[in-house]
Amino acid sequence: MTSWIRYRSGNANIGFGRLENGHIHVHRGDLFEAPQPTGEVLSASDVTWLAPCQPSKIVALWNNFHALAARLEKAVPSHPLFLIKPSTSVCGTGEVLRRPPSYGGKIVYEGELGIVIGKRCSNVAPGDAADHIFGYTCVNDVTAAELLNEDPNFAQWTRAKGFDTFGVIGPAIVSGFDWRAAHVRTTLDGVERQHYPLADMVFAPEQIVSLVSRDLTLLPGDVIACGTSLGVGSIKDGASVTVSIEGIGTLSNTLAK
Repeated sequence: MTSWIRYRSGNANIGFGRLENGHIHVHRGDLFEAPQPTGEVLSASDVTWLAPCQPSKIVALWNNFHALAARLEKAVPSHPLFLIKPSTSVCGTGEVLRRPPSYGGKIVYEGELGIVIGKRCSNVAPGDAADHIFGYTCVNDVTAAELLNEDPNFAQWTRAKGFDTFGVIGPAIVSGFDWRAAHVRTTLDGVERQHYPLADMVFAPEQIVSLVSRDLTLLPGDVIACGTSLGVGSIKDGASVTVSIEGIGTLSNTLAK
């Protein structure tokens, strides 16, 4: 497995590199097109970690786990059900989650696995989908929950999930990650709230990429959030939430007071 991060150094330069044993082996070029090592090595503790990529969009799935579908008494979908979170919603580990100034209601966390697309992807056959996956990351799909059904005439998924800082991804992108035996673990102020197996997904990552690519074009760096399972809950102002997947890392953020 290879772990990649983006960072900001003390001189405000933004870069990316391969993470190994607490050090960043700096690369140049395009992360998704044969990046080249520069020979420079930085300590990971001396930089500010950023979202590991800059997606044009986050495609976020709903009802993609059998356990949650059973709890909600919802039928398993025949095609991935998804919404779009805009690029402006993206933030990385350690960044503060910001409550929308116009909203005083419940804010919800959802710990998820994220697929990172490595090359342009449109109408991709299932057997070719793996070639379009660069790697995997952690996602916290944050939601202003009370906006979803504020208007009974129209469910406001994009509005509720598209605010700045509501598309949390990171801390790294891991290529060669085997998701099949992995679990997502979410904690709220140190208390475990989610711990579920990724093997319970309705649609596996390769299926997701193929099917979504039939509906819209995916670009290098785009992220598909695979959906969440049991244990979703609310974040109070000042609370900290972490999303961890062994082999990828821990995504940690605090909701501003």
